[in-house]
Amino acid sequence: MKEFICICCPLGCHLSVDDSDKNDIKVTGNACIRGKNYAVEEVVSPKRMVTASVKVKDGKLNVLSVKTDRSIPKDKIFDALDRLKEVVVDAPVKIGDVILSDVYGADIVATRNIDRKD
Repeated sequence: MKEFICICCPLGCHLSVDDSDKNDIKVTGNACIRGKNYAVEEVVSPKRMVTASVKVKDGKLNVLSVKTDRSIPKDKIFDALDRLKEVVVDAPVKIGDVILSDVYGADIVATRNIDRKD
């Protein structure tokens, strides 16, 4: 039996998950189907959003905050971060610019604007 607190909405349901039968995972405590789906995914294939920073060349700031545009497999996070260590972007950068494409099914996008140095 595993216990989770659902993060899908503000209710924060306390979920109990019985995964003793991998073909029939049972979830209790959820107020909606999203809670059940979250709990099953968390047991079967957990995913997370990733936030990090990359270097900026010729920008008013030297680093840019970035994030995945969707969750990636939890066991791939450190590999994704290692890939970002090598990234250097040229200023200017706008929020939403794709910094790195298709990192385990997600794009890494800029989370702020950075202007070019004068």
